[in-house]
Amino acid sequence: TQTETGVIAASAGNHALALAYHGKQLGVSVTVVMPKLAPIMKVTACRDYEANVILFGEHIGESKDYATKLGEEKGLTYINGYDDPAVLAGQGTIGLEVIDQVPDVDAVVVPVGGGGLLAGIALAVKTLKPDVTVIGVESENCPGFSAAWKVGHPVKVPSMPTLADGLAVPMVGGNALATARKHVDKVLTVSENYIAIAILRLVEHEKAVVEGAGAAGLAACVAGLLPELKGKKVVIILCGGNIDTTVLGRCLERGLAADGRLCRFVVRVKDTPGGCAELTRILADMGACIKDIFHERAWVYSDIFSVEIKCVVETRDAQHAEELRMELEKHYPGRLRWGPSHRRGSTS
Repeated sequence: TQTETGVIAASAGNHALALAYHGKQLGVSVTVVMPKLAPIMKVTACRDYEANVILFGEHIGESKDYATKLGEEKGLTYINGYDDPAVLAGQGTIGLEVIDQVPDVDAVVVPVGGGGLLAGIALAVKTLKPDVTVIGVESENCPGFSAAWKVGHPVKVPSMPTLADGLAVPMVGGNALATARKHVDKVLTVSENYIAIAILRLVEHEKAVVEGAGAAGLAACVAGLLPELKGKKVVIILCGGNIDTTVLGRCLERGLAADGRLCRFVVRVKDTPGGCAELTRILADMGACIKDIFHERAWVYSDIFSVEIKCVVETRDAQHAEELRMELEKHYPGRLRWGPSHRRGSTS
């Protein structure tokens, strides 16, 4: 029987966690194939639930191909996390909860990877409230659903590393796409910077730790991609909180940088007593906090009596950062390189 032989699935982590948890509860053997770069937290949690975890492939597409082949060889039942009709129906219960808790909702924004969550929610919401707008959002680093949406059938797209690892599905599910196309009003992509900012906003304002995939919907709103929703009652689905603490730290720093609150620059000052002190005084007077500072003497291509100082500083916001840049330009004309590129002669 299926219970005796067990089940297998490919997952970036969340579907694998659900299978592993219920497999342990029901006494069913569970094998999950996860990409090599799957978050450590998700891999560890699956193993804690006694699942057989196999790390294979650079992305979920390669993991799925391997899991399908392994399942056929060992007689394991493959459970698709984003295209199985029963899974779609289960994910659709989120839509029922939305309508039950927010009956006057105007729009629902849903992160989309393989398409199952979006399809299930869209079907449930539109069945109960046909006038509600349903919007799907995915990372621009793996726009599988957008590509399929345009041509009308699943197509394989290149998958680049993304903060929204749970959405990194190179080819969406056929059942999910067929269901979603009838009920979804709009699908769009969002940049990695805005996903990072969304994670930061949720930590700061909601005290909620949400992974990149779960924050994609909010990222679209923060990026100003949905101006038509201004003033309306909108439900944004936050569909995952499984993020490594190390990755969370990187996301927060990237969010601060994208938000103009973490700035990097190189400035050339005189290599004499007081040269560095003058710079730190300016930063202090402007209310900027030094996060990192480094002196560069060997690879300086100006006069021998100058030193380059590389700084990373915290500012209040983008406007404060611009004020700081202008103040440094005034004190060090032609000697400031502002921004992450550090291109020689660049001030922006």
